[in-house]
Amino acid sequence: MATKKTSAEKRYAQSEVRRLHNKAIKSSCKTYAKQFVEAVQAKDKALAETRLKTLVSELDSARSKGVLTRNAVSRKKSRMQKLFNVSFAEEAK
Repeated sequence: MATKKTSAEKRYAQSEVRRLHNKAIKSSCKTYAKQFVEAVQAKDKALAETRLKTLVSELDSARSKGVLTRNAVSRKKSRMQKLFNVSFAEEAK
């Protein structure tokens, strides 16, 4: 006779799937952030601009999925935008 799964076992399995999904999304956000910082350090404004746009999009996506909180996303976007502005402000003058 088949044994029925307990609700605790089911919840554990669901939480494990969610944990791995959230981990993948956070990892991709970190990867995009590293790529953006590398572009800024290489002083490539066009590449940095496109990577910043991609990073912001990825962070907003993570926020909408509930992986990152609103304040965390705002903080990260603000810091990256500030890095971009400070790094390329000298060139504009």
